[in-house]
Amino acid sequence: MHVMLAITIFVCMFIPLSILSEFLFIEPFVIFHVIEDRIVSFALIAFISLMSAIVIPMNIYRIRTLQKSMTKISGSVLGSIIGASAGICSCGPIGFSIISTFGTVAGTATAFLTNYEMPLRLASLGLLCLVYYTTAKSISIECKTR
Repeated sequence: MHVMLAITIFVCMFIPLSILSEFLFIEPFVIFHVIEDRIVSFALIAFISLMSAIVIPMNIYRIRTLQKSMTKISGSVLGSIIGASAGICSCGPIGFSIISTFGTVAGTATAFLTNYEMPLRLASLGLLCLVYYTTAKSISIECKTR
């Protein structure tokens, strides 16, 4: 069940992010195209989707296993949500053009996201790796005490 959840999360994150970042085109034909200078951006999207697909089912398993203490669990669940959303927030050229229609503040936000797209994705990947480490450590400690 957790493997199917992980596959679903990966597909549900990877395909929309690929469409928004203009790596996957669905009209008039389905075409997947990565330009050489955007390989790093594509790799970060793939790794963020993969880490989210690993971390979220781990946290669900942890919640089901450790039902006694929700305060210990809330930090890693919050970290996985923040990490996944930080990777999504810099959503590529289509998102930038949509955001820029909302005025001066949106123009400033667009400039910020354009300049810091890679650092934001790297930070979210780092946060997801930290959440993975802490969740795996917590699961192993709790399994040893049982």
